Amino acid sequence: MRAVTIRDGELLVAEHPDPEPGVREVLVSVRAAGINGADMHQRAGRYPAPPGDPQDIPGLELAGEVVALGRGGGGSRFKLGDRVMAIVGGGGQAQLATVHERLLMPVPDALDWPAAGGVPEVFTTAHDALFTQAELRAGERLLVHGAAGGVGTAAVQLGRAAGARVHATVRNPAAREQVAALGATVIAPEGFSDHGPFDVILELVGAPNLAANLRALEIGGRIAVIGVGAGAVGEINLGVLMGKRARLTGSTLRARPLEEKALAARAVERSVLPLLESGALTVPLAATYPLEEAVAAYDRFAAGAKLGKIVLVI
Repeated sequence: MRAVTIRDGELLVAEHPDPEPGVREVLVSVRAAGINGADMHQRAGRYPAPPGDPQDIPGLELAGEVVALGRGGGGSRFKLGDRVMAIVGGGGQAQLATVHERLLMPVPDALDWPAAGGVPEVFTTAHDALFTQAELRAGERLLVHGAAGGVGTAAVQLGRAAGARVHATVRNPAAREQVAALGATVIAPEGFSDHGPFDVILELVGAPNLAANLRALEIGGRIAVIGVGAGAVGEINLGVLMGKRARLTGSTLRARPLEEKALAARAVERSVLPLLESGALTVPLAATYPLEEAVAAYDRFAAGAKLGKIVLVI
């Protein structure tokens, strides 16, 4: 099979042996795979795949068709030919990938392959952070930092669908109108704390926002950190944190045990897939590239100033 390959710090598309599904695994013929920030870090040698996942083939999400079932898969809820999508620890940007059956989700009929390839990682990450970690409720005020990216656009829409009042910071002026169309009141990153107080702040930018986040937080508010692209080390005033009875949490998805990932997938199936099927949620796509143009796709991701996902079509 052909796959995006990291070799000596460089990115290329190369041949690999076809993977074989193990116990309760499914072999998927990949039709689309999104690119995420974690892939960029893995390419740079800063974020290796979890043990057991391909170390040289990036890709944390995929969508495709079931082409084989591994041992113990006779009772799987999926059958040959089914359209499926999933988060994976790595190896998604390839013509074939193996996925544990518990991580698989059905692809809604309303989604084409490029859109489906951009769903699993960002919507699972956003849904888990907003509702499992930060316990966002209807009527609360939500602030999403870095809202023009894949997770940001997912979070804005999920917050709106849940009945929250959504604000969003967007650095690129050209993307602000499009993010506003997703259901957010868009504000510039500078001086965002003046627009508070917020019950929940989803931090996708990093440490430079921490102090202002605390200033902008409502009493009993929650800050969920899931991105540190602008820096991971910051200083906060613990007195303010205590005085506001605030919660500061952080999480990642990739390295979690299978059981936790499966629970997150079931939550997305219940709460997110029906909204994608109905059209209440959309998957903004910044660009799509064929597999053989993966280097150009990564360069486009690295250039920034995009709205939504960049997806490889395989």
